[in-house]
Amino acid sequence: MDTIISYLNNMFAALPRTVQMQELKQDLLGNMEEKYHELKQNGNTENEAVGIVISEFGNIDELVAELGITVEDDGESDAPMLAPEDTGSYMAAKKKSGFIVGLGVVLIFCGVALLILLSSLAESGFLQGILTEDAAGIVGVVVLLMLVALAVGLFIYSGTMMERYSHLHKSFNLPHYLRAEIQQRSSAFAPTYTLSLIMGVGLCVISPVPIIIENVINDNSTTYGVVALLALVALAVFLFIYYGNIKESFSFLLKEGEFSKEKKEENRVTGSIAAIVWPLAVCVFLISGFVFGSWEINWLIFPVTAILLGVFNGIYNVAKGKEHS
Repeated sequence: MDTIISYLNNMFAALPRTVQMQELKQDLLGNMEEKYHELKQNGNTENEAVGIVISEFGNIDELVAELGITVEDDGESDAPMLAPEDTGSYMAAKKKSGFIVGLGVVLIFCGVALLILLSSLAESGFLQGILTEDAAGIVGVVVLLMLVALAVGLFIYSGTMMERYSHLHKSFNLPHYLRAEIQQRSSAFAPTYTLSLIMGVGLCVISPVPIIIENVINDNSTTYGVVALLALVALAVFLFIYYGNIKESFSFLLKEGEFSKEKKEENRVTGSIAAIVWPLAVCVFLISGFVFGSWEINWLIFPVTAILLGVFNGIYNVAKGKEHS
């Protein structure tokens, strides 16, 4: 029943908070609660009862139109209205894209790890009679290039697959019932996303452990530890990309976070500034290095530039906050 209440709250979030709307909301909640308990008594499971109730009472657009209620305007009233099949196909494509890109990154990590492993095995004599040290290096490089080529192909395929949804980046609107459904799905996905972040960060934190252990066992070699580190980091990056893409699909459709109007404007301004500042920073780095020979210290240009851009971003946010207050 909590799911239905949360769904109803999301459905009415964009509607005016008037006495009429509160009465309508309470009436609708009463009907939904009655139907829910009826279904439970008939032997339906929790998920079945919730799904049936939402499917029968979830669309209030016609009721809102009949009552002549004005919905809060977000400035995109002329934008096309998305249908359930549009959002469904977009989220499915975004999820698939995350898996493909994550797999491509893992392949690159595997190629590097395999190159290091083959070189180490040949150097230690483990591959004696099978591959010489030079041959092992060549095989490792060839496999690495093949895996990189395959990964690039996956990246291109992913980009091409998402290109069909490029028109959504202009503007779109969602029906109230569909927005409420997506918000509900986003809330349900939040624990999974949080768990993926925890696991990914945990894998990154423990990734140096194999190197430390190998150093304790054998002071002269850390090769196998590096291979294990790359494997752990590859898995962590895959989690970040795959589950991050799913999270991003919800944020994009709901126009939240990075896709809100305010954030888009902020990214446009800071992106324009960064497009000017970073090339200048590179020019200063090269001139100070080749002309003045200050290679040992001029690398500080990049962290200083990043800090200055961060300060500018903070000042801009404060200024925009004062402007809207």
